Amino acid sequence: MQKLPTSILQATRAKALQVIIPLYANTYTNSIRNLHTQHLHSPHIAVSMGVPERDIDDLPRNPANYTALTPLGFLERAALVHPTRNSLIHGGVSFTWSETYQRCRRLASALARRRVTFGSAVAVIAPNIPAIFEAHFGVPMSGAVLNTVNIRLNAQTIAFLLGHSHSDVIMVDQEFYSLAEEALKIMADKNKEKFKPPTLIVIADANCDQKSLDHALQSGAIEYETFLGTGDPEFAWKPPEDEWHSIALGYTSGTTSSPKGVVLHHRGAYLMAVSNAMVWGIGEGDVYLWTLPMFHCNGWCFPWTLAALCVTSICLRQVTAKAVYSAIANLGVTHFCAAPVVLNTIVNASKEDTILPLPRIVKVMTAGAAPPPSVLSAMLQRGFKITHTYGLSETYGPSTICVWKPEWDSLPPEDQARMNARQGVRYTGLEGLDVVNTETMQPVPADGTTVGEIVFRGNVVMKGYLKNPKANEEAFRGGWYRSGDLGVKHPDNYIEIKDRSKDIIISGGENISSVEVENVLYQHEAILEVSVVARPDERWGESPCAFVSLKPGVDGSDKLAEDIMKFSRSKMPGYWVPKSVVFGALPKTATGKIQKHVLRSEAKEMGPIKKSRL
Repeated sequence: MQKLPTSILQATRAKALQVIIPLYANTYTNSIRNLHTQHLHSPHIAVSMGVPERDIDDLPRNPANYTALTPLGFLERAALVHPTRNSLIHGGVSFTWSETYQRCRRLASALARRRVTFGSAVAVIAPNIPAIFEAHFGVPMSGAVLNTVNIRLNAQTIAFLLGHSHSDVIMVDQEFYSLAEEALKIMADKNKEKFKPPTLIVIADANCDQKSLDHALQSGAIEYETFLGTGDPEFAWKPPEDEWHSIALGYTSGTTSSPKGVVLHHRGAYLMAVSNAMVWGIGEGDVYLWTLPMFHCNGWCFPWTLAALCVTSICLRQVTAKAVYSAIANLGVTHFCAAPVVLNTIVNASKEDTILPLPRIVKVMTAGAAPPPSVLSAMLQRGFKITHTYGLSETYGPSTICVWKPEWDSLPPEDQARMNARQGVRYTGLEGLDVVNTETMQPVPADGTTVGEIVFRGNVVMKGYLKNPKANEEAFRGGWYRSGDLGVKHPDNYIEIKDRSKDIIISGGENISSVEVENVLYQHEAILEVSVVARPDERWGESPCAFVSLKPGVDGSDKLAEDIMKFSRSKMPGYWVPKSVVFGALPKTATGKIQKHVLRSEAKEMGPIKKSRL
């Protein structure tokens, strides 16, 4: 065969490549496109960095091997495993797990019969009583979303969130029925002929005045037990088809604007309930005391945790130190959750209200504010074992924990308390936690001094704020949930809060952590509670102002204020020292948090400090 000239071969190859290369390129592009399309419809193929990844199989999900995660099934299991064990005790009333399961199914059935199901919201206005525990299961078993309402809110605020959530049913404790009535009247006056009254269910309680119950019934409300009687105890409830479906709605405090509705899903509630059990060491046979309000972050998801572990609940309608000590001594309490302000009440209780020594070590989980090391140390001395956690409504309650390390056992009590006062590391069920630069979103160095914003990422972060796209955009900016809390990361990777961004005091260009100033002031022998905020200062722009609640028997005076400032100068940098001290009761939320926004307003109304010292 005669060979073709080299020039002709080169030209032919070039022409062929012009045809072949685009052909292969199109084929590769189509293949990638097809894989991306498959990825949208199959969990078995993932595309990362443009490179397709395949699992070892193409086995599909089916009803036998996959179901949506939900904490509702924990109750069914509790009724199966321990049907006769006490689930709830409230004064002279008690229920077993079998009875609680039936009551929750009755509630779900009664709601469903009134077409309160998927897409509906049910509001509950009640303290820690059995009905609000039952609502955590019965309401979502019907397909509806649970909306627990803070009982300390005023009628105007409650009217807003009832309207914003479009709650079809309101379950209200008889003591708070008049509050619900007033809120509904505000709604009716505002919406006129468009207002559609929700179904009102009043929850009777033998511990309350009968007159309030009579008034509610005469006004047309349905009594809770009567309502349950219309439901089927064998109601065939179904778990959600999609674990992303909403299980609960809770509103933020709304201190500077309208409250925001935090929407939580079944998956997150399940994972948080399990995480609580894993990180705290609570288990079957334990007894849990409800000091933490169930209306706050759904009781940090503990209604679902307690069902998972078949733990008995003691409902405490009103939280006092005497009631806590009494429950520990007489009802076998082993665990409870509480904000630091409640711990402060316990350690400063009078001898008449205190029962010591404790009959057993009592485990306490605290969160809601940064606990002063002095309070943690005092609780430890009384026989309480403190687990310090931190989180927000937007993270299903606590989602970080200060895991205790064995090497801390040999430290002096004061150092142990200081280590335990840090917010710690992420919960088992939280995928991402960091402290980042607020502008670049880059992690700050783990040096214990560089301040950044604490951010969260994972399955126990809220779905978002209800009907509030602007707030959602800001909250999730940068691919994380932005907490607004400022903190540092220590060399052991434990985080520590320094302040809320809005609570930082800027004096003469220097940042002052109000939390750190408060921790020092709590060491003063006369101080029961303290909150430090910024007060206008003609020379420094603003300076620390300490609002102080004194221990019983101590009277406030100019001499005592001077003594507190002298004490401060011996313990902290000069520019940290409060330039003014105000004595009196501190305003608090229903969960015991001191309302700093109220104190900031008071400090502003006091006017600027005319002359301050270094």
